[in-house]
Amino acid sequence: MATTTAAQRREQARVEYDAFIRSCPTNQLLDRISDKWVSLVVSALSKGPMRYSDLGRKIAGVSPKMLTQTLRTLERDGILTRSVTPSVPVRVDYELTPLGSSLATLLTAVKDWAETNFDEVHAARERYDTDNQDAS
Repeated sequence: MATTTAAQRREQARVEYDAFIRSCPTNQLLDRISDKWVSLVVSALSKGPMRYSDLGRKIAGVSPKMLTQTLRTLERDGILTRSVTPSVPVRVDYELTPLGSSLATLLTAVKDWAETNFDEVHAARERYDTDNQDAS
């Protein structure tokens, strides 16, 4: 059985997309879509288009800088579109693309899972912390 070098594995990952290889583009994409703000923005937009200010109010704790950065990144990745309507003040709306809608299905399911199972996870954390106090 022949062994492969790191360079050969990277080249193979480019051809086959293997997210377990750090240099694979899919690894970078997983890093992007696993971001908390990305999940919340995509999930919020799954209900339909929203204005920037509405997104800011919906997503508690997101700073204007982080919201803007997240929206720009998602637009660049083809996950959402940005529409500007000239008015006073200017109206900016964001909407998921078909690609973004397919991602929203997954991320909304993860968000719903977290909301449904948090009490159980919290209890497990408390049990773990209690059982491992002496190990510290």
